Amino acid sequence: MHLADNITVLKGIGDKTAALFRRMGVETVEELLRFYPRDYDRIEEVSRIAGLQDNSRAVVRGTICSGVSERKAGRLSVSLSQAADETGKLQLSFFNMPYIKGMLKKGAVYYFRGKVHKRGNGFTMEQPLLLSPAEYEKQQGKLLPVYPLTNGLNQKAVRKAVLQVLEAAGEQGELLPEILPLRIREEQKLCGVWEALSKIHFPKCQEELLQAKKRLAFEEFLVFLLLIQKMKASAKAVPNAFPMLETADTGRFLEGLPFRLTKDQEQVWQDILDDMTGAYTMNRLVQGDVGSGKTVLAALALLLAAANGYQGAMMAPTEVLAVQHFQTLRGYAEKYHLPFQLVLLTGSLTAKEKRAAYEKIETGACNLIIGTHALIQEKVNYHKLALVITDEQHRFGVRQRETFSQKGMGKSEGEGGCIPHVMVMSATPIPRTLAMILYGDLHVSVIKQLPAGRQAVKNCVVGTDWRGRSWHFLEKEIKGGRQVFVICPMIEASEESDLENVEEYTQKLRAGLPADFRIEMLHGKMKPAEKNRLMDAFGAGMIDILVSTTVIEVGVNIPNATVMLIENAERFGLAQLHQLRGRVGRGAHQSYCIFINGSGSDRAKERLEVLNHSNDGFYIAEQDLKLRGPGDMFGVRQSGILNFRIADIYQDADMLMQADKVCRGITSDEAWEEKEEYLQLSSLLKRSGRNNIDFPGI
Repeated sequence: MHLADNITVLKGIGDKTAALFRRMGVETVEELLRFYPRDYDRIEEVSRIAGLQDNSRAVVRGTICSGVSERKAGRLSVSLSQAADETGKLQLSFFNMPYIKGMLKKGAVYYFRGKVHKRGNGFTMEQPLLLSPAEYEKQQGKLLPVYPLTNGLNQKAVRKAVLQVLEAAGEQGELLPEILPLRIREEQKLCGVWEALSKIHFPKCQEELLQAKKRLAFEEFLVFLLLIQKMKASAKAVPNAFPMLETADTGRFLEGLPFRLTKDQEQVWQDILDDMTGAYTMNRLVQGDVGSGKTVLAALALLLAAANGYQGAMMAPTEVLAVQHFQTLRGYAEKYHLPFQLVLLTGSLTAKEKRAAYEKIETGACNLIIGTHALIQEKVNYHKLALVITDEQHRFGVRQRETFSQKGMGKSEGEGGCIPHVMVMSATPIPRTLAMILYGDLHVSVIKQLPAGRQAVKNCVVGTDWRGRSWHFLEKEIKGGRQVFVICPMIEASEESDLENVEEYTQKLRAGLPADFRIEMLHGKMKPAEKNRLMDAFGAGMIDILVSTTVIEVGVNIPNATVMLIENAERFGLAQLHQLRGRVGRGAHQSYCIFINGSGSDRAKERLEVLNHSNDGFYIAEQDLKLRGPGDMFGVRQSGILNFRIADIYQDADMLMQADKVCRGITSDEAWEEKEEYLQLSSLLKRSGRNNIDFPGI
């Protein structure tokens, strides 16, 4: 078995199953090894029915003591039964599982596992996992990996495939080469790569899990920082190949706006202007909290490029956001008579539409190109690309940003080989100590002030017992003409998790709220065209409640949306919750954010209270650093910043700083890549640069 082998070399994986793995980005043996669990599951000890606690997860050993009855709740099908032990009875509820009637026979003994809720004088367990006595005995006490899945694939299949690879390679781990020198592993107290991979997938205890995570996260940080160093070395003080003059267009645009720029916005615009008219190429990060007004600064920079006869391009992480930027900038052009000739380029365009867009871009018939990753494909040739803006840098890898910047090597008028100005916009509040490391190749401008007149979002942190009252509040807002976002951490129900999911929650809302409410769902597995259609409909006021995953986290602007309700808020990092909250409070009406703590944990409540008392993203980011310790490693969802697969800049901040120190020590020796102890690490970096490998963080 080799790392580059297709996973079809494994027993039980044919073409059909391989296609399902491919949908999750797993095609080779190495990609399977690096397909890390998103969580871990440990089967609890058996609880007596009489001793159950409200809003807790439990395992009950019970005997089925009634038949299965069925009822309809709107579009939802509910199957009900009862189980009993010697201390009492437990109501069992199953949603959209009509086949359960044939499984539950009176007198049969099962172990029921799920979330328990107090209902009157008794308890109800919703959507319980059923285990036979033999299955419970086998799983008790183990930490089982829980992987992100796609329809048609279950946890058992993924676990079996990973186990095959680990067993085939044997204890010596000869399958995967070690890239970290022994000296560094000893200094940092890190285990070997094979031990780390074995323990990250199948840890025997929490301590093993933490050891594995530490090793793999450090590796991600170090490789990322070494690539940053390479970029810095090649990007120092590049002469400005596209010098520009300040024109009257930007001044007229500013005078026409119905508001004045804040002092922070004025300073950042001056930074951008100095860069683009100065002696050296701009390479700047504009970091501003949600709603701080970064888009108008992007419009000014693009306008300056267009007024000087050049092209500008703006790349967004999702089609939803790309379309939104296109509409916003087109609106500016029409209202303020800006000299923009716009084109939208996304993956969902037809082949004919793409060809037309390519022609306009190459001939210079357009001077403002907005899109997604489609902007950096080989087929795209720019005429005079002088400015590149990427929105939400953490959604793109370092290598992708470099590839995009190389698109500025235009072919016309002798400008081949010229690097364009680069501006990166991010609403992710990163503490300055970490920003200096992560964005070491960029100059940083910060916007802290919010535009005048913007009302602060009102927040509340509640438990699941407040869900009914929360829904009543949603109903009141909708009847007042407003709209609502609801966020769930999962797309669909999972046997291994009782977290709220988009599909079932949408059905519950439809059953529990007035029938004339227009309730739709949105998630990342939908086709781009469908997501765009739903967001357009929501923006047009044709949807009252949009139930979604965090796909709407970045940049979506719906001024009429006044409520953001987040289920299982404890599963997200504070910075990510702050991003989600930024989707409301963008209009004239008072807005609200309701964080539902599904765990009942006091520690989770303490973390969430930070959001309850502050709307300052930078303060929240600092608190995230303080409050997220090792115990949160897999209990809180990854922040997603810079696409790290397992590392997290908030909970692993100390490790990031240590990796930066090691990185500086390595690169202080100019000949380090030729030394034997670094050969594997050097080889990986060279392959990353040559082939744009999707290594963690790149």
